Amino acid sequence: MTKADLIDEVSRLAELTRKDSEVIVETIFDSIVRSLRVGDKIEIRGFGSFRTRQRKPRVGRNPKTGDRVEVPAKKIPFFKPSKELKDLVNTGVLVLGSWFRMATCFLHPALPSKLAVAHWQISLR
Repeated sequence: MTKADLIDEVSRLAELTRKDSEVIVETIFDSIVRSLRVGDKIEIRGFGSFRTRQRKPRVGRNPKTGDRVEVPAKKIPFFKPSKELKDLVNTGVLVLGSWFRMATCFLHPALPSKLAVAHWQISLR
């Protein structure tokens, strides 16, 4: 599933315009990236957690020439799925729970009120 597919799915299931759905998806992704950049951990119950891991500097090799290359220290994003998500993936259906409904209502207050009580299902492909 691509970001465009996700936007289309949110638009269809929440009965929103594609533009409103795009704002929701982009805002969620931007919030996650901003939090990771400042070192915060994001925990979404029933889905998983995002955090960064620190990689130490190391000496690598250029595969073409075999020359030594200094690889600097860096932070990398890391996602750890929850047990519930692992179980749902193995059963074939993912139910987006209250965290997603609350996030979309919080991020875009002009959404229809029926969104607050809707239950969405996305079949995993």
